[in-house]
Amino acid sequence: MNKNNPNPHPSDILIVDDTPDNLRLLSIILSKQGYRVRKALTPHLALNAVELSSPHLILLDINMPVMNGYQVCSKLKANPTTREIPIIFISALDDVFDKIKAFEVGGNDYITKPFHEAEVLVRVEHQLKLRSLQMQLVDKNRVLEQTLTDLKNVQNQLIQNEKMVSLGHLVAGVCHEINNPVNFIYGNLTYVKTYVNQLLTLIDQYREALGSIPSEIQQLEEEIELEFIVEDFPKLVISMEGGAARIRTIVESLRNFSRLDEAELKSVDLHEGLESTLMMLGHRLQGSDDRPGITVIKNYTPLPLVQCYAAQLNQVFMNLLTNAIDALESGDRHRHSLPNSHDEGAIGPETPSPTIWINTAQPTENTVTLSIADNGPGMSLELQQQAFDPFFTTKEVGYGTGLGLSISYQIIVEGHGGTLDCQSSPGTGTTFTLKLPIHCRQDRAK
Repeated sequence: MNKNNPNPHPSDILIVDDTPDNLRLLSIILSKQGYRVRKALTPHLALNAVELSSPHLILLDINMPVMNGYQVCSKLKANPTTREIPIIFISALDDVFDKIKAFEVGGNDYITKPFHEAEVLVRVEHQLKLRSLQMQLVDKNRVLEQTLTDLKNVQNQLIQNEKMVSLGHLVAGVCHEINNPVNFIYGNLTYVKTYVNQLLTLIDQYREALGSIPSEIQQLEEEIELEFIVEDFPKLVISMEGGAARIRTIVESLRNFSRLDEAELKSVDLHEGLESTLMMLGHRLQGSDDRPGITVIKNYTPLPLVQCYAAQLNQVFMNLLTNAIDALESGDRHRHSLPNSHDEGAIGPETPSPTIWINTAQPTENTVTLSIADNGPGMSLELQQQAFDPFFTTKEVGYGTGLGLSISYQIIVEGHGGTLDCQSSPGTGTTFTLKLPIHCRQDRAK
């Protein structure tokens, strides 16, 4: 710092020298220029001073008893918190090998005794400027890295959201295309039943009118198994009605999941959204030759309609349930009931099957809670702390982007003013609990 250019935050310089006269002289030279000077007569005092408060620059004598300047410099450079502090060695030694060694251990510059005030000030100011530029560069790099991370996060969220929108449009289109023919089939089955009953009644009337049935007609009745047809056809129609009704239910569930007609805040039934999501994931809950099925235990409490962005909330349900299924499929399930799982339907200590619990409640007049728990392998505290970080995933490459929980957190916390928490430990499964206000603020960004 120069008196002609005063700095409201003077640089902090530590002088380390076992000769009091040298300390006094350097202190006077630097203090006149407005620098904040600290002095240390021994290496140990110097190291303690640096640990208490890192200086901007260190002037370090080489020849000191017990521990020389090279050793002090090596200790400082080995410490991640002090390795970037510039060090100017000071010594009466002017041998080139001493200077080389000073730079080898991490020194930044070298001043020989006796001191020349102008040289001291120039070298000190030069190192402080270099340090300041270095710090500015570090700050800019840090900002740039954060900006790049934010951009990558936003880009991937946009991609994820675009996928959900595309899925919603696809689902809506499929629902429309399926709904019309299914409704046609379902509606006409009523007429099929009526017409068949009328035809069967007509056959009975013909039989009564004829009295005796010609042999060729009897033979035909036996060939087509008329009695079986008369008995089985009503069952067949009922089965067809059930199938058509099931398709209509699936279509309605798909429409509820996409909810393209509810992009704005709407008051919705959370249980309906959960059921639609479970239906979408039905194929992953079923067992196969290489893995058992997953049991879903639902403990629903009657809830009021919740004002929310329904499609976004369904996306959260999808992410949390998919996360639970992935955990269960990864193996190493524990055989104990979950902590704090006292609700009806909780499994006992002998239950080994993969299980997901879905609990809903209304703890206060203005909030509802929903938890999704699994008896998978669980997570360590370290993993829990990173669970909502963008791009963090424990899955193998190609099996997850690490965005699901991060996006869910933003939807619940930023989009709805709620909370999303994770509770887990190795061997005790994982529970995600979200809390939502019943009335979401209108000014929240979607």
